[in-house]
Amino acid sequence: MALQDILTPSPDDVVILSAKRTPLCRAKKGGLKDSKFEDLLSTSLRAVLHEGGVPADKVEEVCIGTVRTPRGGASISRMAAIHAGITTKSTVSTVNRQCSSGLQAVWNVALSIKNGDIDIGIGGGAECMTMHYNTKVVEHDVSEDVMSTKAAADCLIPMGITNENVATLYSIPRSSQDAFAASSYSKAEKAQRTGLFTEEIAPVLVRSNKKGEDGKVVRVESKVEADDGIRYGVTAESLSTIKPAFKKDGSTHAGNASQLTDGAAAVLLARRSVAEAMGLGDRIKGKVVRVTGVGVPPHIMGVGPAFAIPKLLEKEGLGIGDVDFFEINEAFAAQCLYCIDTLGIPHQKVNPNGGAIALGHPLGATGARQIATGLAHARREGNRVFVTSMCAGTGFGVAGLFVAE
Repeated sequence: MALQDILTPSPDDVVILSAKRTPLCRAKKGGLKDSKFEDLLSTSLRAVLHEGGVPADKVEEVCIGTVRTPRGGASISRMAAIHAGITTKSTVSTVNRQCSSGLQAVWNVALSIKNGDIDIGIGGGAECMTMHYNTKVVEHDVSEDVMSTKAAADCLIPMGITNENVATLYSIPRSSQDAFAASSYSKAEKAQRTGLFTEEIAPVLVRSNKKGEDGKVVRVESKVEADDGIRYGVTAESLSTIKPAFKKDGSTHAGNASQLTDGAAAVLLARRSVAEAMGLGDRIKGKVVRVTGVGVPPHIMGVGPAFAIPKLLEKEGLGIGDVDFFEINEAFAAQCLYCIDTLGIPHQKVNPNGGAIALGHPLGATGARQIATGLAHARREGNRVFVTSMCAGTGFGVAGLFVAE
């Protein structure tokens, strides 16, 4: 009965009219390195409005997840929304819930619709890691009093070390991590070669200044239409030669961890009754059911999805077997493996087109990107129910439940 309940349409459902993402490109050296945060975000916002068929002046609220963007990205997110055609009558907010920020932004807008505050809004995320990523966790000296609390101090442990902690504590060998990573690359390669990502991607027009042969600066334009972090032909054997990145005797390295990435994604949401009244019933692609999170110890933050997913499903009276597939963020191979195997999820039901190890992880955008990827896959394959989830720095997991239509 619980499964049938979420599959049955209701006038008050929060439906998805469009979910689009930019290409995901390697930070500092990929196709989007000359683009700015606001360029990426504006592109994704404009794309969902076009595909969803909603007039820009009908959007009442925009919420954007971002993690490393200075000043919370508040001003440039508002600028991006206005540039995309959304009127100044709408509101824009940003949210930082670490790697779950994009998912939280979508849920914030969904809750506004559920509560009757608005009828139409956009949730999404963006991260320009070329411009804004740095290795400092905080920009100032932390209070000695706070640091005297071990769990609080553990919030500053580098993410790679937290993954080494998971690998050691739960005896996850490097060979298993490399095999998992190779599988992610292989699935993403196949998906890209066969054009499966095309429908979810909004191409980005990149403008940059280049010196010509005569030494004069010229304005150059190019269109970026595809992810450029996917490495072809990767095997567990080829990954086994890469040196550990965080500990001399560790198992985490550049090939079995998520990439630093530039990218943005957006999800256009509406109340079902309103969408249908606007003549957009045929544009409905799915619906948002629920998003929830749960905290875990900061020093093993990567285990978060192993706790968030059961909590999410329990609240809807569902089990693992009721879910057609899972999009679980591959922050690192070890933590992702732990979550999958602890929950008993068949590996073939996880990240069917590859995950962040192959595609990249633009921190604030990933939660919305997973929705775009998951929804496109579900509709293509005739699946109905899918879950997205990720771990998040400082120690928690977040998971979202969606239905494709």
